[in-house]
Amino acid sequence: MRRVCLTLPTHRACTATIEAIGEEATYGAQEFGVEVHLLILDSSPAPVLAEHRKAVAALPASPGVTVHHLDEDEQGTFLREVIARSGVTSPSASADRLLELMLPSRVSYGACTNRAFLIAQALGCTSVHRRDSDSRYQHLDGEPVFPLHQELTYLGQRADDVRKSATRSKLPPGSGDRRVAVAGGSFVGEMSVDVAEIRDLDPDTYGELVGLSLPEGSPEIWRDHLIDASFRGAGNGTFDGDHAMLAPISPMRVDMCNVALDHEVYRRVPLPPATDTIGTDYFLFHLTHDARLPGLQHNRHIVNFHTEERRTDAGFLAYQVRFVKFLLAKTYLNTVYARTAAAGDALLDAEGCVRASVVAGFVRDSVALDRTEVARRLDLAQAAYRRLGGRYTTVADTLADRRSRLLDEARDDMADFALLMDHWEALAGASAEAGLGQVRAVNR
Repeated sequence: MRRVCLTLPTHRACTATIEAIGEEATYGAQEFGVEVHLLILDSSPAPVLAEHRKAVAALPASPGVTVHHLDEDEQGTFLREVIARSGVTSPSASADRLLELMLPSRVSYGACTNRAFLIAQALGCTSVHRRDSDSRYQHLDGEPVFPLHQELTYLGQRADDVRKSATRSKLPPGSGDRRVAVAGGSFVGEMSVDVAEIRDLDPDTYGELVGLSLPEGSPEIWRDHLIDASFRGAGNGTFDGDHAMLAPISPMRVDMCNVALDHEVYRRVPLPPATDTIGTDYFLFHLTHDARLPGLQHNRHIVNFHTEERRTDAGFLAYQVRFVKFLLAKTYLNTVYARTAAAGDALLDAEGCVRASVVAGFVRDSVALDRTEVARRLDLAQAAYRRLGGRYTTVADTLADRRSRLLDEARDDMADFALLMDHWEALAGASAEAGLGQVRAVNR
């Protein structure tokens, strides 16, 4: 029986989301006859973790659904076993170093998803379907609209075999024999990044900041369009029926709260484990797009909302710094993306799978970039926040105080990514060898 992993990484209160994702898991098992492993990776503080355990225990038993709720101690135990099995012995990639990259003490959007990838390998799953804690499902005629429906319909299927069932097809010539590697939708509701207030306060400063995420040399007419579309998802529309396009998916058209990846992608290449940095976890969408792998873009959009934590002073400051770190990281990432785009089909081997060593080489080369451009971006961001005034002055002061550290981290994060990539396939293989018995289920 086909096994799939529906995962919810979280570090904050989300009992309603746990209940809703439990319903999505049940839907997938009942409608598609698959075995759904619902994997909740919980980094929440103890009181929140306790509430989550109650919410998980209250999920109704459902045939075909197995629930795993792992706190950080349990995740660490699994990772230590996998790292030991992988046989890593080099000084640059000691067991402790790899564990730090996989389970850092700071927030890492890539690392939490990488843990889901490895655990899915142990569970024998053929795909990972990711949701976020600050999201809800749309409804049509009183019923929730689950993205899992489109993901399970298309993911892993030969593109030519499902071409006719899609609303539209824009497959590149010669890619019809390749299997659908990624399926994704976007979101409706609040912007995915807390920059709406900046846009309202000062549109020019907003454009300057968001523009720092774009590749150098982008034509002005395209820059304006991309700035306007960034972080806005699918706007405020409502679901009125399925529309699906079969094509390499643009990273601008999907959101990490609403994506699924085939195991042939994530068992070869991980996500950057950068800490306190948004956006770097979109790396695999850039990669699959540039490699011209078929994807399925659907309109079962998630409803996005901002948690109360983001609205506190501490939450506001933390998120703005994560946004700036993303702008710095894009100096390196855009260099890598330029090379993956130029490589195109050369990113794939004879079987149509990503050549991880080629991608790792691009990432490693980026580490040697001159830091002048990164420093320029940081100076521009600091000046922009100071110009906004009010509570944004605190952000500017924080950027000034951490200047040297932020510059170092932007470079070191890419070096860490290259290091993890060097050992990723060994870790993924060791996870598969560890097997189902290494991942505790709470409902069996």
